[in-house]
Amino acid sequence: MLAKIYSAAVYGVDAYEVEIEVNGAHGDPAIVIVGLPDAAVKESRDRVTTAVANSGYHWPRGRTTINLAPADIKKEGPSFDLPIALGMIAVTEELNSSPFENFSFVGELALDGAVRPVKGVLPVALEARRRGKRALFVPEANALEAAMVEKIDIYGVKNLRQTFDFLRGEVALLPTRADLTKFFATHQDYDVDFSDVKGQAHVKRAIEVAVAGGHNILMIGPPGSGKSMLAKRIPTIIPPLTLDEAIETTKIHSIAGLLNGEQSFVATRPFRSPHHTISDIGLLGGGAFPSPGEVSLAHNGVLFLDELPEFKRSALEVMRQPLEDGRVTVSRAAGSVTFPSELMLVAAMNPCPCGYFGDLKRECRCGPLQVQRYRQRISGPLLDRIDLHIEVPAVEYRDVASERVEEASPAIRHRVERARQVQQERFASGNGKINCNARMTTRHLKAHCKAGQESQDLIRVAMNELNLSARAYDRILKVSRTIADLAGKIDISPEHVSEAIQYRSFDRTLWV
Repeated sequence: MLAKIYSAAVYGVDAYEVEIEVNGAHGDPAIVIVGLPDAAVKESRDRVTTAVANSGYHWPRGRTTINLAPADIKKEGPSFDLPIALGMIAVTEELNSSPFENFSFVGELALDGAVRPVKGVLPVALEARRRGKRALFVPEANALEAAMVEKIDIYGVKNLRQTFDFLRGEVALLPTRADLTKFFATHQDYDVDFSDVKGQAHVKRAIEVAVAGGHNILMIGPPGSGKSMLAKRIPTIIPPLTLDEAIETTKIHSIAGLLNGEQSFVATRPFRSPHHTISDIGLLGGGAFPSPGEVSLAHNGVLFLDELPEFKRSALEVMRQPLEDGRVTVSRAAGSVTFPSELMLVAAMNPCPCGYFGDLKRECRCGPLQVQRYRQRISGPLLDRIDLHIEVPAVEYRDVASERVEEASPAIRHRVERARQVQQERFASGNGKINCNARMTTRHLKAHCKAGQESQDLIRVAMNELNLSARAYDRILKVSRTIADLAGKIDISPEHVSEAIQYRSFDRTLWV
């Protein structure tokens, strides 16, 4: 007898439907799984048979063939346990499995038949809805995450027996409901605020410019100057996630297994801060079965690299393509997977190994050669991709002890949102892929970043004095355009260009 059960698997950031065929036949007892299963899928026969027996059912005693279609894509993970078990029970009890064709199932089985949570449930739910399935059965711990997808019933199941009894109409189950719009609107709060930061007005200004245009920024200053504190508050002034952005971001976190019952949906801008010992794969993504790295987990948010020169040179260099293109392509023998990486890079570093080079109050213990080698750990091409370089000096006592009320994040975010609105209107007639100044191409620069003769003279002098590259020239124009947008100006004036040039003061000639 043949039974067909439907499931889904994740490839990249999307899911694809998997049809599971279970065929029971006469012959020597054996369970054969075909369809390019990995080790976890092959081991499922032992988990499934034990779970079926402990749930009070029997499995086919003859030769059982389990086919996972499409057969040309490698299947990985334990999420097929539940549908395989249901197919085996249907074959044993000679049930017609055609009513199951309107459903999709995912879940790992424990030996006692309990259904354990799995990764990637959100893209699976989106695929099930796209395929027109009436309902999706998921582990109870994943139900709220899957319920964020509308127009499909989500059933969170505890164990194998409960699932099969419901399918036979012997027990009742209520679908899990979630008001996505309400949940999204009430979970956009942050625990930090820019009002917590004393002083550093010029650094806050540079950060505001960076956020307004989606530019990358590098902060350079001694230990304790507040670089990390400032970086952690940057997501609070970025415009809130749209619903589409939130779903796209949640998909990546779901695939990475970062969601749980307490956090089933990403409603705020992600902030990722990997340690400087991270590997190339950990940062970029990859592995035998490619999974997203930190640059993709920070999609639509902030990637903060503290102590930038301490990162491995190879790890930093692999970031050049994602920063430029907004996506990561991981190629393996079985094929290529692309993960999105539209992020804002925020980096921080000390000016020298001891951290006090140029400090007027503390003596630097580093020799000139040490300082040079330390700074050369960051390549020129990577620096070119960071639009703003800003010095963060040590905070003075008068600022720390001041009772002055600092500007809060909502006020800064309001100005940023106005500038972003101008940019969205500017690029509305395009292909929709550009939504901020940092993503402008050469064609957009010619159309929207025309500078007068006085402004061009300023840029020419800066390029000659600082030995800037052509890419740095483009960055200056983009930042100038953002500064003008914040000021509500249509044209780029010399003062806008002058401010943008100041944000390149730590460029290549000071690092070689």
